[in-house]
Amino acid sequence: MNAFKPHLASVADYPYAKVDARLKLDQNESPDDLPPDLKARALERIAAAAWNRYPELHAEDVRAALARHEGWDPQGVVLAPGSNLLVLALTQAARTVVDTVPAFPYYKGGSLATGTPWRGIPLAPGFAIPMDALLAAMDGAGGVLFLPNPHAPTGQLFATGDVERLAERARQQGWVLVVDEAYHAFAGSDARPLARANDHVAVLRTFSKSWCLGGVRAGYLLASPKVAAVVRACLPPFCIPVHTGAILQTVLEAPGYVGELAQRIQAERARVLEALSTHPTWRPYPSAANYVLVRTPDAKAAWDHLLSRGILVRRQDHYAGLEGCIRITIGTRAENDALLAAAAEAR
Repeated sequence: MNAFKPHLASVADYPYAKVDARLKLDQNESPDDLPPDLKARALERIAAAAWNRYPELHAEDVRAALARHEGWDPQGVVLAPGSNLLVLALTQAARTVVDTVPAFPYYKGGSLATGTPWRGIPLAPGFAIPMDALLAAMDGAGGVLFLPNPHAPTGQLFATGDVERLAERARQQGWVLVVDEAYHAFAGSDARPLARANDHVAVLRTFSKSWCLGGVRAGYLLASPKVAAVVRACLPPFCIPVHTGAILQTVLEAPGYVGELAQRIQAERARVLEALSTHPTWRPYPSAANYVLVRTPDAKAAWDHLLSRGILVRRQDHYAGLEGCIRITIGTRAENDALLAAAAEAR
């Protein structure tokens, strides 16, 4: 078939296959649904909306509310149906893309889909940031560097000073450093001050994790108005549906539950890490996110064992340097108790 661009002939599907299980700890989702009172208010708002009318061109009312919440210029806020679409828009706009290996797979996936040159820089030993290699990669022609912080899938939190060095190189060389803060609520990290001081830094965030809205699909970029305008131009108009906008308006009016959930996840994460650290063969790594990366003697055997106990986790052993690794989302206390009991039976 000659209908499509040649570079799309070998593009693979996103690496995820649905598996049914009693306890779902595989996608780093919130263990809690949206609080019932907020869900009820959102549903009332949706019912009152005119479904026969197009939504706002670029979700202007939601952007304004989000800008107030984040302390950001509304012209620098870009909303999309999921942060992965913002990644796609950024890769479409970029001259070239650089990110770490391993990392969130859609940085590479978006680059392949848009035909943008991509380069992956392996993490340093101990999942440390490969500073010298990243700085060298930003020499010459400009592009976009994606840096998840906390890092996915390792859970590592990179030092502020290291991120600042990359931001300064981006400014010097005309790059854009995109700090992906999907998990910042669980780490207490915040790249917004750096982005305010440097127009070559943008911050990517999502409503899917700490906001308990994974099923709604909404993410946003905080950037300079110039960068935001380019990214917005790569998104289709009217892309935030009426019902999504109603839900986002509702939660932005009452965001207190986000911090409460993050605190509970942090406490449970510490408990899970402490318990798994005594396992005879499993090695958990420190994490600043809402998941824990665990190295086991055999990832498939560990995954199969947990699934036999009704617990679904995510294999990560297909990544270089993550041989034997599984990733476990932090769930409720009861879910984590079940996970730890099943893990204690594994060898």
